[in-house]
Amino acid sequence: MTTLHYLVLAPFIMALLVPFIYKGFRHIHTGWFVLALPLILFIYLLSYLPIGGNTLNPEVMVVPWVPTLGINFAIYLDGLSLLFALLITGIGTLVVLYSIFYIANKKDEPLNNFYVYLMMFMGAMLGVVLSDNLMVIYVFWELTSLASALLIAYWFHKEKSRYGAQKSMLITVTGGFAMLAGFCLLYIITGSFSIQEIIAYFGQIDLTSEVLVIPAMLLILLGAFTKSAQFPFHIWLPDAMEAPTPVSAYLHSATMVKAGIYLVARFTPVFGGLPEWFWIITSFGLLTLIWGSISAVRQTDLKGILAFSTISQLGLIMALFGLGSASFIDNIAEVAIIAAIFHLINHATFKGSLFMVVGIVDHETGTRDIRKLGGLMSIMPITFTISIIGIASMAGLPPFNGFLSKEMFFTGVLDVASLNIFNIQTWGFLFPIVAWIASVFTFVYCMIMFFRTFTGKYQPEKLEKEAHEAPIGLLISPIVLASLVVIFGLFPNLLSYSMIEPALHAVLPYTVGLDNYINIYHWHGLNTELFMTIGVVLFGSLVFINLKRWQESTFFLHERDPLNRLYDGGLDGLVAGSQRVTNVQLTGLLRDYFVYMMVFMLILLGWTFFRYDAMQFNFTNVSEISPYLWIITLVLMATTISIPFIQHRVTSIIAVGVIGFLIALLFVVFRAPDLALTQLLVETVMVVLFLLCFYHLPELRKEKFKPKFRFTNLVISIGMGAIVTLLGFSAHAARHSLNFSPISQYFVENSKPLAGGYNMVNVILVDFRGLDTLLEVLVLGVAALGIVALIKLKMKEGQDV
Repeated sequence: MTTLHYLVLAPFIMALLVPFIYKGFRHIHTGWFVLALPLILFIYLLSYLPIGGNTLNPEVMVVPWVPTLGINFAIYLDGLSLLFALLITGIGTLVVLYSIFYIANKKDEPLNNFYVYLMMFMGAMLGVVLSDNLMVIYVFWELTSLASALLIAYWFHKEKSRYGAQKSMLITVTGGFAMLAGFCLLYIITGSFSIQEIIAYFGQIDLTSEVLVIPAMLLILLGAFTKSAQFPFHIWLPDAMEAPTPVSAYLHSATMVKAGIYLVARFTPVFGGLPEWFWIITSFGLLTLIWGSISAVRQTDLKGILAFSTISQLGLIMALFGLGSASFIDNIAEVAIIAAIFHLINHATFKGSLFMVVGIVDHETGTRDIRKLGGLMSIMPITFTISIIGIASMAGLPPFNGFLSKEMFFTGVLDVASLNIFNIQTWGFLFPIVAWIASVFTFVYCMIMFFRTFTGKYQPEKLEKEAHEAPIGLLISPIVLASLVVIFGLFPNLLSYSMIEPALHAVLPYTVGLDNYINIYHWHGLNTELFMTIGVVLFGSLVFINLKRWQESTFFLHERDPLNRLYDGGLDGLVAGSQRVTNVQLTGLLRDYFVYMMVFMLILLGWTFFRYDAMQFNFTNVSEISPYLWIITLVLMATTISIPFIQHRVTSIIAVGVIGFLIALLFVVFRAPDLALTQLLVETVMVVLFLLCFYHLPELRKEKFKPKFRFTNLVISIGMGAIVTLLGFSAHAARHSLNFSPISQYFVENSKPLAGGYNMVNVILVDFRGLDTLLEVLVLGVAALGIVALIKLKMKEGQDV
């Protein structure tokens, strides 16, 4: 494996070591040991940046995993994956440092769990952005959902934490299943799981010629939208704010929520020329942008404001990638992709710092409720300074980096709205209008955060603790991010050649016009974008001044998103429906379970016979049946028929055992001693166990019962016997009429050469179907661990499991 493979696996290795570190060094915060890993990974990734005249040449490194299925652990490093990997490791380093001071090293605080989950998530995110194989991406993709849910539910004693974790898990995993289906359709079209091979394939064909392209695109977008909290799947993100603030700063501002954006960017070279791709991503992005910005104004919790702010900003970036996909037709839309990449970086800096600031306010005052806060400017001056930088950048004010990418956003929507492709002339005029309105509400919620938290009257009686400035340990990480906000705002072209251009080439590999150096600067003259910004500030200030009138409306009286009613109602209906189905299915009667299985098999086999006209009869080449076989068969039939008429349970057990021994005798006659031995052992153990059970159940030992006749039993039994008999006849006939060679011949010929064994049954179990056997053993192992955990679990009286 290469260094980059180990880079992806390193966080998982650290996750395995964390429990031992936690137990061995209880007096030292576990975070200090974890901190070194993301820092080392970040420094190593910096070496790939094209600085000093160097260029970033994409690299592909492949380690075979399941090569026969085309599944390989392939690492692909280009400008896009490098950008995301730097965000994951860089922000991850700051988050770990922040968490050391945010989460106290207490005996009742499971720090080992926190850092195990955090490292799992970091490794999974690196796997998503660096993998080239679709199946490997899917594995890491779902692992991010799992690790995210565990982090959200870190304080599992809180009901809201468990609810938020469940909601994020259900929505994102469902989207992941849809994405997997889309990946499978792409494999059907191209015959490859490699993203780069898929891009090359689609670059040589007419997309409209493949009927599966649109379904694959829709399924992949469903996965991207659920992960990146796009409308209407955004409802999981506000509830995820129950996670510790370091988790929110990492997952919900810089990494996990941007996984869907990464997916859209990565597949833009595949679907970018389709009008459906353009309209779906642009429409949902703009709708998410304006819905999130309006909803943020309704919140009274600082993290709630940031949650909907994040939703809005994710919609902005998603819309930019949608608008920029028009570059495959007209390269004037390239500015939208540039703005998307630039704002991706900017958002991670200012939103990460703001999440950490909110955590500081909560940590030092005991509340995040803006109705209780106020007057913290003089009490927490450093926190106030960091906040004003982050809020100004988020509001799009100069000279910070958010202003630059917001101006580019306005340029992008104006440029694309003027194009004469994809029927943009019909609805394209709405692009700048929606963008401007959303920017107004963005400015408003930024003002709410700033003025309601740091200005006004200090209200110590409403706070859980006396407010004071945070310790330096909590301030380092947000100071670093706020400094980057200022640096990237004053010197934006530090990113132009090193990060933005390589990522742009990865998103738009086939377009022209990319050879020009990207030059980002503040002053563009008196243009439309500047007047839009001035209008945002003026109108946003007017709305903020009259905010009380707005907040008296019904819409603004409810903090909770109204779409949550659909989710909660749907989940309740799903639970109720599943309970009804379960009550029908799981009756506790073995007979009913057999009825369900047999009816299903009858329907399936009967439909197959009818659909494919598979019923055949050919009694040529049938072996002669010897007299002793007739005797064994007749005894077997007589014993089987007698069972329903036996009125003693012990006698029934013995009769069933006799049937098993007779079948073992048949195996002996047909020269299968290994099967006969297995059958004898199984039947002996089963009969003995049943008899022992009845021996230790005295109230049942002498019980007599009279079985009831059921007509349905008779019909199902006759039908099952008939269908299996017909199946045997048809298989025999097909073998001779179609000249099929039996599959057993393959194992006869290959057991010794390929597996080194003469016992075909053992060889099949261990080698030819070894993966299946391994999974069976794994299931048994998981069940054993569950049993051990239940045995060792010491419950207090009255405590629920």
